[in-house]
Amino acid sequence: MPYDSLGDFVNKLETEDELVRIKHEVDPILEMTVIAEKAVKAGGKALMFENSKGYNIPVLMNAFGTEKRMKMALEVDRFEEIGERLIGMTKVRPSGIIEGIKSLSVLKDAMSFIPKTVKKGACKEVVEEPNLMKFPILKCWPGDAGRFITLPVVITKDPETGNFNAGMYRMQVFDAKTTGMHWQIHKHGAEHFRKAKSDKLEVAVAIGVDPAILYASTAPLPLGLDEFMFAGFIRKERVKLVNCETVDLKVPANAEIVLEGYVKTDELRMEGPFGDHTGYYTPAEPYPVFHVTAVTRRENPIYHATVVGKPPMEDAWLGKATERIFLPVLRMLFPEIVDINLPVEATFHNLAIVSIRKSFPGHAKKVMFALWGIGMLSLTKVIIVVDDDVNVQNLREVLWAVTSRFDPSRDLVVIQGAPIDSLDHSIYLQNYGGKLGIDATKKWKEEGFEREWPEVVEMDPEIEKRALRIWEEIKSMVLEG
Repeated sequence: MPYDSLGDFVNKLETEDELVRIKHEVDPILEMTVIAEKAVKAGGKALMFENSKGYNIPVLMNAFGTEKRMKMALEVDRFEEIGERLIGMTKVRPSGIIEGIKSLSVLKDAMSFIPKTVKKGACKEVVEEPNLMKFPILKCWPGDAGRFITLPVVITKDPETGNFNAGMYRMQVFDAKTTGMHWQIHKHGAEHFRKAKSDKLEVAVAIGVDPAILYASTAPLPLGLDEFMFAGFIRKERVKLVNCETVDLKVPANAEIVLEGYVKTDELRMEGPFGDHTGYYTPAEPYPVFHVTAVTRRENPIYHATVVGKPPMEDAWLGKATERIFLPVLRMLFPEIVDINLPVEATFHNLAIVSIRKSFPGHAKKVMFALWGIGMLSLTKVIIVVDDDVNVQNLREVLWAVTSRFDPSRDLVVIQGAPIDSLDHSIYLQNYGGKLGIDATKKWKEEGFEREWPEVVEMDPEIEKRALRIWEEIKSMVLEG
């Protein structure tokens, strides 16, 4: 059965001995960050801070901080299962899958995943005037401009099509009734903001939702594909939504906390700095101001939060889940792709390592340009392409391939002037910079390589098989000795 709420997931974590309840008084100002960072970097358990200094609301952190818990969250043994199910339910050819996913007309039994609107929800147990100061919102790092809501599911409606979008954008708390709304230029929330036909865009924010909804809000879905529908697809059951009180939007019925309100199209305010997942502080910049018109919540809500910073942090596993979930889609679009690695240390958009079955001259460059032309992969700064005999998940093998199969004078692709992740501080103009492609595949004569390519040093399989039997008998003595 899917999780109906964050509380259901907490119960599962506890059952699996994956949760620690912390009775000590811990301050959401900086102190929780110290403990959460230690836990995530050590591969530790999820944390429930039950005695948040100054508040009577518990704080959940590090809920998705390991591969095991991320798989528990999405209820899979392999992340790829979700992508494989998606591919298996399409009726279109590879060239049409993106349009097929967007239209949803290609999904069998699509109605079973369309969100269901209900009259009541646990998120409406309390309806009150806005006062953000009631909640144990974190200040994560000493240089942060203030407290930030770090796991909000931000819900908007496309002013032209009426389609809903749910995205995750940090929110700096300015006062009891206003926050920043940090939707970057490439995000769908920002697109709705640009399309707004009046001086306001209504917004709702859900804090503390079931894991499928939270993950879907971070997934790089095509514009027009409803994140709530994708969450229903993941959890194999429709998401329940309830109407808001003061805005014409719907929110997850079983959310812990909901903020309703609006942003004004002519009102920007400096937001930040913020200690970001790049490991650096994102500088202050002007972003829209979110005005809270109502708060609804459970009687005894859980405040769900995360801390980002120098990787690896908890968000690494959200990113890795995306890498594996969408690999089957990439393979359907580009059958030559064997595997892809988006290293955690490269903070999502900075590096992609791809292995391919090379079948024609220039094939590696074809794959580079294909990836730079699709979805959020268009923001990737560096792409390394290797042959299918290289395990892209093993950086030792990747470095071996790059240094032994790559000639900088011939195998480099440099692009000047392309879209770049907004958080990349190294580029000279924000959102706009260069890209690098490294062809680390073995070169063919058709590509101008006239020399004979040397053979890779490998052991004779039969000899290796016999010798390994002896190795298994002496291994413990050798390694312990």
